[in-house]
Amino acid sequence: MKKINILLVCNAGMSTSLLIEKMEKAGVAKGIDASVDARPIEDIKSYLPGKEVILLGPQVRFKEKQIRAMVEDQIPVSVIDMSAYGTMNGEKVLQQALGLVSQAQ
Repeated sequence: MKKINILLVCNAGMSTSLLIEKMEKAGVAKGIDASVDARPIEDIKSYLPGKEVILLGPQVRFKEKQIRAMVEDQIPVSVIDMSAYGTMNGEKVLQQALGLVSQAQ
C-alpha cells in the first residue's frame, strides 16, 4: 500500500477536520495510506518532519511564500484548489497532493 504524509495548514486547524476525514477515506478507496495532519499556521514548524507535501487552505494562501521559504523547497507547497476546499472534495485534494509529490520526485 502506498503511503503519503500530508500537512494541511489553515488558520486555526479546525476547518480542515472534515476534509481530513474525506481525504483519508478517498485514500483507502484507492489503496493509499493517506496520513493527513491539519495544523494552524503558527504551529507548523514542529510538524514538518516526515511530511511529503504541504497544502494551504485558501484562507491562508497569503502565507504561501513564507512557508516555501521556511521549507527551502524541500517539501512541495501549494494552495488547495478553492472549489475542492469549498465542497470538501477529499478525493480531489488528495489527487492534488499526490500530483505535487510525484512532480517533486
